[in-house]
Parts: sequence; C-alpha cells; structure tokens
Amino acid sequence: MAPLQLIVLDMAGTTVRDLHEVEACFAQAAAATGLHASPERILAVQGQAKRAVFELLWQEQLGAAGANLLPVQVEYSYREFRDVLEAHYRTQEVVPTEGCLELFAFLKSQGIRIALTTGFYREVTDIILGRLGWDAGLDAQHKGNAQSIIDLSIASDEVAEGRPAPLMIQKAMQVFGVTDLQHVWNVGDTPSDLESGRRAGCARSLGLTNGTHTREQLAPYPNEGLFASLMELTRHLQAQLALV
Repeated sequence: MAPLQLIVLDMAGTTVRDLHEVEACFAQAAAATGLHASPERILAVQGQAKRAVFELLWQEQLGAAGANLLPVQVEYSYREFRDVLEAHYRTQEVVPTEGCLELFAFLKSQGIRIALTTGFYREVTDIILGRLGWDAGLDAQHKGNAQSIIDLSIASDEVAEGRPAPLMIQKAMQVFGVTDLQHVWNVGDTPSDLESGRRAGCARSLGLTNGTHTREQLAPYPNEGLFASLMELTRHLQAQLALV
C-alpha cells in the first residue's frame, strides 16, 4: 500500500451524525415552496451541492415548458432550505459520528492530513464546525495547523462544481501539495461521495453504512470498501499501516 498522506471525509452522515435530519430539512423546504420530491428522490441526491439539487429537481418538475420559471423557483426553494437548515444546526444537537474523534486523533498521530468536504455552503459549514469546536486553529482559508482537530474544510460553494465532481478532493490535494492520488483516500456515506472519489482517481473511495445509506444501498456503487463506522475504519487503517 502506498503511504497515506491525505484522507478526504464528508461531513453530514460521515463525520457529523445525521439521523436523516438534512433530508428532513430538504423535504420541509421543498414542501413549503411547492417542489414535489419523494423521500426516495431526496435520499438519492444526498451529498451533492444543495443548490444544484434544487435546480435538478425543479427541472424534473417543470420540464422544458417551465424553463423560464426555473431560476426563480430554484432561488425560492434554496433560500427556504438555507433558513431551515441553519436554524436546525444552530438549535439542535450536533455531535460527531461513532469513532470520528478517535479517527482524527489517529490520523494526526500519523501525520496524515484530514480534509472535510461537504455538499453544504460555507455559512452552514462554519455553523457546524463551530458547534463541534472543529474550527479551532483554522485560518481564513479554513486550513489548520499541527494543533487543530482537522487540517482543512472545503464547502461546495468554494469550487466550480460540487459532488459527484471531484473538485473538492482536487482542491484539498492542491492545498497540501499532494500530487499522487495513490496517497489519497476518500470516505463518505452517499453514492455521490463514492463517485467523487472514483472520478478523482483516489487510491480508495470508501463508504460508511451508518450514515444516510445502508450497506445494501451503497454496495452497487464502485468502492474499495464499506465500513460500519469510522471506528471500524480506524482499525482497518491501523492494520494496514502495521503492514507497511
């Protein structure tokens, strides 16, 4: 195994516990603004940049005949979603997923960079980081230091295109000067997370099955491993590094 230098981890559902709250916030905003989206359709697009998801779903609902209404409806729903989502993360419990802090500590001890990526925009990303205390030590570019809990935070509105495009992974590599994808792992709990790692060409694109998707739901998508929790991933990493 090539030495691991950078691990890119999703936030909601992967490092931040999500008991389908984000889906509920999305469904609430959709219903309030006249967008018809089933729970199954909302689940299928989890992990992607949220504004782009509203555009996709409104396109599906309006069709070609309603193209002139698309920008207004997307903005209406997205604005409502932002209000609902930010209120949720400001007022409800925000906690790490099982084994997350232990994984962070292990990665730090090994000098492996930790980059958190998300389908959220920067404002709500900062709310979550602040509630967890993970913003400590991050500079104006959201880059950490030897003492910070994480090494980098990237939000979907800071790249030209969110997941499943690989741009957030590529940005993390650029920040840390990592040029060989064999030194990069990608971890997430949605099909779009796995797809972004595949498109980037990461050595491993790994799935978590205790987030928004089950093992059965993730298994059909190309991956290099599915784990029940970040605790299990840490044990796997420890075993892999022991062999190097």
